[in-house]
Amino acid sequence: MNTASLKQDYKERIVPILMKEFGYSTIMQAPKLEKIVLNQGLGSAVADKKIIEIALNEMTTIAGQKAVATVSRKDISNFKLRKKMPIGVRVTLRGDRMYEFLERLVRVALPRIRDFKGINSKMDGRGNYTLGIEEQIIFPEINIDAITKLMGMNITFVTTANTDEEGFALLKEFGLPFKK
Repeated sequence: MNTASLKQDYKERIVPILMKEFGYSTIMQAPKLEKIVLNQGLGSAVADKKIIEIALNEMTTIAGQKAVATVSRKDISNFKLRKKMPIGVRVTLRGDRMYEFLERLVRVALPRIRDFKGINSKMDGRGNYTLGIEEQIIFPEINIDAITKLMGMNITFVTTANTDEEGFALLKEFGLPFKK
């Protein structure tokens, strides 16, 4: 798979479309994808330490970049939680790895979701978008036989767009299958 294809597509096709649509005077005003953050909250890891290791390995496999464990900030006795306990896993992708992941997500992973009718088009108010995925098995890198527990994740697309409208137009041009 050519990793430069989406990056090149952005420069050659997407920027001119966005400039025309929003009337930018320079290409520097066109919004761009800054980073993609994959995040997995694992509350059940409080009881079982192996869950974090499995999640770290899976997330590293999916992203193609080493995942890090996120730790709790404070003690919460009701949840049997201590400060600095690992409770999640995350990866931040930028540059070529980000474009490569986006391409795999749009072309391979999302079409594998059962009864897939598109993703919701709710942005965060600043041109960023978070996509929730219920099962990690939609990624072809994951060996289904080795799965012990189905875990979901959030994928956040951080853009330089100032408004939801601009961010939405950018992500739509990248091929994210939004619902009509």
